[in-house]
Amino acid sequence: MDYVYGEANWSLRPGRAEDVEAVAELRAVVMRDDLVRLGRYDEHRVRQRLRDGFSPAYTSVVEVGGVFAGCVTLRPYEAGEGLYLEHFYLAPETQGRGLGTAVLRELLDRADEEGNPVSLVVLKGSAARRLYEREGFTVESEEDPVDVLMVREATRPVTGPRRPAAGR
Repeated sequence: MDYVYGEANWSLRPGRAEDVEAVAELRAVVMRDDLVRLGRYDEHRVRQRLRDGFSPAYTSVVEVGGVFAGCVTLRPYEAGEGLYLEHFYLAPETQGRGLGTAVLRELLDRADEEGNPVSLVVLKGSAARRLYEREGFTVESEEDPVDVLMVREATRPVTGPRRPAAGR
């Protein structure tokens, strides 16, 4: 399904195994500044951690005008009910213009339809935390000196009406 973002259409397509290298490279670019700030940047490790945990079955690729612009993974939470959001990266040239909000709202609408809470981990001091807070995530715990666990409860019962996503 296509959505409108600025002057271009964006869409989510299912992830494929061959997306792993593009996603790993995007992760390295997007996370570099925060990881350097936190003293955790390692040129190899930043990519390898993505490769080791990449799950095409739960990953969606964000395309703008038919071109790779990012990715996001939303998988069942291993520790219980709900969903875990991870690997949400957008190309730098698409950031700060509403695309992240639109993609996140689409995913949260899906979670709400199923009555699923959503959890995620964000780096301390990351600008992404403001996006998550605007969309209803609250701090559950500070995992360690680097990570903050955030949770958003489903905002309506499974039978509730669906809020239209941005651009529909």
